[in-house]
Amino acid sequence: MKKEASGPDELATLREIVTSQPDAAPPAGWQAVRSFEAEHGVVLPEPYRTFVAEICDGLPAGPPDYGLLPFAQIPDDWGAGRPRRLLAEPFPLTDAWGWEEDEEALPEEEFEDRVSAVYDHGSLLLGTDGCGMYWHLVVSGPQRGQVWLIDEFGAIPFGDRTGTCLMPGTPGFTGWVMHWAQGRSWYPAS
Repeated sequence: MKKEASGPDELATLREIVTSQPDAAPPAGWQAVRSFEAEHGVVLPEPYRTFVAEICDGLPAGPPDYGLLPFAQIPDDWGAGRPRRLLAEPFPLTDAWGWEEDEEALPEEEFEDRVSAVYDHGSLLLGTDGCGMYWHLVVSGPQRGQVWLIDEFGAIPFGDRTGTCLMPGTPGFTGWVMHWAQGRSWYPAS
């Protein structure tokens, strides 16, 4: 597994944003991060990895609307009957996917398995905007380090990569946090 380093500018930006938040949780520390990584067979992507180890492990004010979760937690509304999350399994998407595109085209069991993999493979939950809208940080697979919004309608990557982005902004965890701190909408104006 590749362990990339965070740039000092990214970490400085994240520190500045967190210090302006009154209820920022203390960092988790490197021992907790390494233990979590060993348990799940992943190395968290930078700069998120250093962020939770050295800067902050939870931000009640957001992002997202209901706060940035501590790195090892899931939202209260995630559901008790969900399958076990498999962080080491690659996140299955590289492009946005609207569920209705395949809901009628695939056999029900295959469709449900694909949707379940999007929710439960290769990503860490960052938090929720409520109403079943969950923000994920991809920790394994080709989209590693990218933030995705997954909800009842589908999955959308945050940040412009190709000029055809449904959710404009700078890709990655720092870009996502900066977007929130600047008070910008997650979605383009219609």
